[in-house]
Amino acid sequence: MAEPTVTDGQLERLRRLDTPTVCNALDLIDPDFDLPYFTSQPLRCVYPKLPPMVGFARTASIRAVTPPADRVDAAEVRAAYYEYVAQGAGPTVVVMEDLDGDRAGSGCMWGEVNTAIHQQLGCLGTVTNGSVRDVDDNAPGFQILAGGVVPSRAHTWVVDFGQPVTVRGMEVRDGDLIHADQHGAVRVPSALVDQVLAGADTVTRREQALLASVRSDSFTVAALRKALKASSEIH
Repeated sequence: MAEPTVTDGQLERLRRLDTPTVCNALDLIDPDFDLPYFTSQPLRCVYPKLPPMVGFARTASIRAVTPPADRVDAAEVRAAYYEYVAQGAGPTVVVMEDLDGDRAGSGCMWGEVNTAIHQQLGCLGTVTNGSVRDVDDNAPGFQILAGGVVPSRAHTWVVDFGQPVTVRGMEVRDGDLIHADQHGAVRVPSALVDQVLAGADTVTRREQALLASVRSDSFTVAALRKALKASSEIH
């Protein structure tokens, strides 16, 4: 399990940013920033009024269309998975890949019981291409970005945990720092947190300067050209 190198103060500052701003900052400061960093395909944010969640990834994979070959073994794996979620520094975000391909989300891991369990284990929420249910009864404050909402858990079982996963295009390893809100999720390299925070400030100031021109009563295309140049020179 990767040991986080991010302070509580850095986490708090990241929580003040929305996920699009974090993506803009990474685009500005990280030459490696590309689609595998973030959810490039849509997810449903079940609780859009909740603030951004920022935590260290606990990864897992599930299936729901077919039952496990050995139910006793599956129960042992699930118990070990819960122990894994509880280990290490928090807060955590579970990034869970449903392996059922075109039928992903046919059943759900996430509902009243599992949100309560995970919240007690120090988890802030989940990012999954699987589904959710019990929308009105889930643990208060537990955020869910999911592929959809369904009524049944079907045959849901934990296939594996602690291994790399891909959810809606975002590639995640155990211990990665995740920032997520109603727009989706992004993986933030822990070593770049200070640069991301500084980059977010630069991006915000550039946008504010540009919008001041765009929203002006004297707005013209010529003024826009000038504002675009001035905005790009803000550091």
